[in-house]
Amino acid sequence: MSEQGREIIVIGAGIGGLSAAIHLATKGHRVSVLERQAQVGGKLNLIEKEGFAFDTGPSLITMPHVLRELFAVAGRRLEDYLELIPLEVTCRYFYRDGVVFNAWRDRECLAQEFARFNPEDGEAFRRFFEHARSIYEAAADPFLYHSLGSPLNIVRIFWHYVLKGHESGAGADESLSRRWRAVMAALSSRTLDQEVRRFFQDEHARQLFARYATYNGSSPYQMAAVYSLIPYVEVADGGWYPRGGMYSIARALEKLARELGVTLETNCEVKRIQVSVRRKLTSLRPEVRGIVLADGRVLHCDAVVANSDVVTTHSQLLSPAVQKQATLRKLAKLEPSCSGFVLLLGTDKTYPDLEHHNIFFSDDYQAEFADLFEKRVPIQNPTIYICATTRTDPTQAPPGGENLFILVNAPYLTKAIDWQREAPAYRERILDLLASYKQVDLSDLREHIVCEEMLTPEYFWQKYGSNAGSIYGLSSNGRMAPFTRPGNCSPEVERLYFVGGSTHPGGGIPLVMLSGRIVAELVDERVNG
Repeated sequence: MSEQGREIIVIGAGIGGLSAAIHLATKGHRVSVLERQAQVGGKLNLIEKEGFAFDTGPSLITMPHVLRELFAVAGRRLEDYLELIPLEVTCRYFYRDGVVFNAWRDRECLAQEFARFNPEDGEAFRRFFEHARSIYEAAADPFLYHSLGSPLNIVRIFWHYVLKGHESGAGADESLSRRWRAVMAALSSRTLDQEVRRFFQDEHARQLFARYATYNGSSPYQMAAVYSLIPYVEVADGGWYPRGGMYSIARALEKLARELGVTLETNCEVKRIQVSVRRKLTSLRPEVRGIVLADGRVLHCDAVVANSDVVTTHSQLLSPAVQKQATLRKLAKLEPSCSGFVLLLGTDKTYPDLEHHNIFFSDDYQAEFADLFEKRVPIQNPTIYICATTRTDPTQAPPGGENLFILVNAPYLTKAIDWQREAPAYRERILDLLASYKQVDLSDLREHIVCEEMLTPEYFWQKYGSNAGSIYGLSSNGRMAPFTRPGNCSPEVERLYFVGGSTHPGGGIPLVMLSGRIVAELVDERVNG
């Protein structure tokens, strides 16, 4: 890197953009982050109303080491910025047949819970955990910590993993065989649902593990088995909550970025990425020159990192002079993740049978995902998620009240659904369904609502510019999804990079933070190359 560093502009102050800015600043670059909204955080945002605080995006922290590593790179301690609280029960599951299941943080207690379903499923859980661990060890390095690059590069990284630490002597052949089996499992053509069914006999357990597909907005009946690493990281590290609410993460990253000299400007909309169409002898591609703001300002830079949705960036922020129709058609074919229908309910009553995280399962999971990704209509019999952060942090609601975040997966936006027309009736449908579960009494919920907000897929499109209102960027449906997700470096425009859920390695707090790390390494390598 040059002594002076380079001028880097980051479009969007979501978690991926802030992560990239922090990594770039630690490398000596001069970084400016431009955010269209009034506050940082992107989809990890906050609505405060009548004494209630509602986190409107991610609600659970997994892989906390990714957060710690980010602060460590900047020479800081995470604990000086955030207090992470471990959840003893990661989630409470309510089934239609009356079963209640506690997903304990303690792994042995969790195994015993599975044994309640079926005597053999307790041991099946232990075997599944070790199997998923092997997949994580094989796939984490190539998929989570590096830009994928070419297929040959992916093969090279996997082969390096197989041979890593291989020595002659006792146990060497077994170690090599184990690593090879892990790679084959990571590249398996099975779906997540098929993988889970290889281990568990009871349908309750199968449904519980299939749910992890929704962590990145996908279907367990289409998503590849490699994503069994998602439940592994949650079980291995447990679930965490930052005191003061999830938005505390955005505040902490903003504080760290400013301490490192990053310039952050909110209420600042980027209208165009400015590029040079001149051709250099070394490249036939146009090159980033700066950005044009809605207020008419032109800011020059050496590279642009777009924390905006990849599809939206190509279709709206690049000049038609450099847009490639083939690229736009290719991006249009990529399936968005699901969206969400959200009720934020402040109540003047507490519901002590709820845990911090709660899942109310439907009784026909396959029909649910058929509605979501095949018919693309609001789910008729949906699984319902409720987050009650007051269970861990009473400051998030007035005394004696609850701040209930209620989420139902919803199809990404199409012309077939008018959410302004559909939303009121769908709200009633959700409240009726919650009242029908007998394990917890939510029959009087309507009577105790004192404040409310309703968020539909149209909200996520209008506020964040997310493609088709998707929450997690692109879905991971299909065996090749890990390989077809847009890369972190634009193939059309030099010195244009992408972070966030719509690019590699995917959606969710830890992954978008890792996309920031990947991009910072690419920028540092290429703008000085």
